Amino acid sequence: MTARVALVLVSHSAELARGAAELAGQMAPDVLVRGVGGGPDGGLGTSLDAIQQTLEEVLAVLADAGAGAGAAGGGVVVLGDLGSSVLTVEAALELDDTLAEHAVLARAPFVEGAVAAAVTAHGGADRDAVLASANAAIGMFATIEAAQSPGAAEPPSAGEPEGARTVTVRNPLGLHARPAALVSRKVAELGASVTIDGVDASSVLQLMALGATRGRELRVEATGDGATEAVATVVEMIESGFGEV
Repeated sequence: MTARVALVLVSHSAELARGAAELAGQMAPDVLVRGVGGGPDGGLGTSLDAIQQTLEEVLAVLADAGAGAGAAGGGVVVLGDLGSSVLTVEAALELDDTLAEHAVLARAPFVEGAVAAAVTAHGGADRDAVLASANAAIGMFATIEAAQSPGAAEPPSAGEPEGARTVTVRNPLGLHARPAALVSRKVAELGASVTIDGVDASSVLQLMALGATRGRELRVEATGDGATEAVATVVEMIESGFGEV
């Protein structure tokens, strides 16, 4: 774990919390992700004590790793699955000023927000950027649908794309979760702004929403510093088949 921002995922179901944490963790292995769910009796519900304890444990791990409260931009982003879990998280933060100082609650879809936040945190972003990434997930698919609908206006361009290339997806499952995460994390490291078939290649959710399966041709374009090299890097990743060919 090297990221300075951790995630805590709060669900009414202990199994759902663990599953969402496992998914987000696989997408971003450098990020500490913990799930907490279920009521005090072990059934469906939420536990104030369990949430507070998990937040305290996560902050302690971050501190031990040198990425905790004292680290610039460090902290915890929390996501809840339903209204009452959100209320319980809010209560936990209200009751403990230390937790409230270093943890923040996202207003985001549980799974999509967790994945987006984890991938952003993996790239070394600070807590505000990770929170913004999670919150942006709520409108992600509507944005993509509008952009791909017939007659949609062309988005404003930051300049003519350099070194644009077309590449064919080779791996059987296409740009599913793991390859999409690999591409988006790599793009986040590059200085250029990269798009794949018109969507932001630094967004794991937008890449997955493309539904790009084996045999599909994708247009990779980039603008800004290092655009040509960025296109070549992304094309090489897709052509490699992500180790799944």
